[in-house]
Amino acid sequence: MSAAKQANLVPGESREHGRAARASVPRSAHGDWQPSSDRPDPVEVLAAQAATRVQELVPIRYGRMLVSPFTFYRGAAAVMAADLAATPDSGIVVQACGDAHISNFGGFAAPDRRLIFSPNDFDETLPGPWEWDVKRMAASVEIAGRDVGLGAKRRRGLVLACVREYREAMRRFARMSHLDVWYERLNASELVDRFGGRLGSKGQISFAEPFARARRKTSLRAVRKLTERVDGEFRFRSVPPLLVPLRELYSEAELGDERAYIYGLLDAYAANLAQDRRHLFATHRFVDMARKVVGVGSVGTRAWVFLLVGRGGKDPLVLQAKQAQASVLEPYLGASEFENHGERVVRGQRISMVAGDVFLSWQRSRGLDGELHDFYVRQLWDWKASADLATLSEAGLHAYTRACGWSLARMHARSGDRLAIAAYLGSGDGFDCAIARFSAAYADQNELDYERLAAAAADGRVPVAAGV
Repeated sequence: MSAAKQANLVPGESREHGRAARASVPRSAHGDWQPSSDRPDPVEVLAAQAATRVQELVPIRYGRMLVSPFTFYRGAAAVMAADLAATPDSGIVVQACGDAHISNFGGFAAPDRRLIFSPNDFDETLPGPWEWDVKRMAASVEIAGRDVGLGAKRRRGLVLACVREYREAMRRFARMSHLDVWYERLNASELVDRFGGRLGSKGQISFAEPFARARRKTSLRAVRKLTERVDGEFRFRSVPPLLVPLRELYSEAELGDERAYIYGLLDAYAANLAQDRRHLFATHRFVDMARKVVGVGSVGTRAWVFLLVGRGGKDPLVLQAKQAQASVLEPYLGASEFENHGERVVRGQRISMVAGDVFLSWQRSRGLDGELHDFYVRQLWDWKASADLATLSEAGLHAYTRACGWSLARMHARSGDRLAIAAYLGSGDGFDCAIARFSAAYADQNELDYERLAAAAADGRVPVAAGV
């Protein structure tokens, strides 16, 4: 699929479409991987991304990517997008996550205050081939297995189990009604029971701890960790370069009327909220704003946190505004239908997830650099849970990655033709085995790319800040 052939979501169901696709794109073809002769230099791809980011933060991004081949992979979505564009696909389009590595799955709070497990990062979302998400997920399983020292046979077993879960879940979703698929979700409390298999108590503890921590990750905890009292009012701490209050980034002359500028940002955000959420947001008043460094691949994009409080200076609300740029998939799938990339992220997330943050919205604003920037906005912490993959036992990783496979299938079944995908996959393990071969080959490529970035850091071609 090329940029000339724009991907679009098309309603409809057709098992015949899926079966016919096997003839033109055999499932075994997905196992083939070798870099093309004109493959872009991964260091140059990353440098092109860095050109539009906050330059003083770019060394942090490179430093975080160089921790391991797995962290490199997390930051190299643009590199893999170019590679995936050269691989076969069945022509069946879904709302693709665009960056479905397994660290982008985790827990978050639904509006009914239950902890749900799902993909939770949609910065790169765009209509596109479902296979691209599956390959990015499966390769990340292989790379994570290498990161924790598992042998080739055991890594292959993890990848096969993850992809099998995707395939079997998609076949189950194909037998369900649209509404049943739409309402289906995985509560985090069910993860071990549904996917644990042979997990013992050690594996269960590995999941219980991050999920218990997640319920403590609220705006109140963000206030405790990120703020201090100044003249009786909460203010963001100064922890440069990771957390820097707006007042330290710009002089009074640069800011002008600071309150007017910030209220303009918040008003633009609130305008895109539903009426009931707008009413809830209006019960809070603004207190402070700071720049915060987040993630691995996102480092260097503009990310702000806003502190608001409710009645009597209590009931805190901490929002994060994260810059949204063009998806890494767009050079190969065509431009998004949404002019505002914040809206692209929010719309993609809403069609993909069974529930979302009540404060999720988007805005476009002119920054103090004079340029227009797109953002999506959500609560900074609202029961956000993530597993430390390096600490999971093999059995724990097996359960976690199966949950990822199921969750990705549910996401694709909501937006794409689940009957066609299920028919294409079939009941055998041919597709699973092909993806396992692809994952092993691509993990080798990822290690070579990691070494290229390390060499570029060593000879000074890219700036690196370690340990932040």
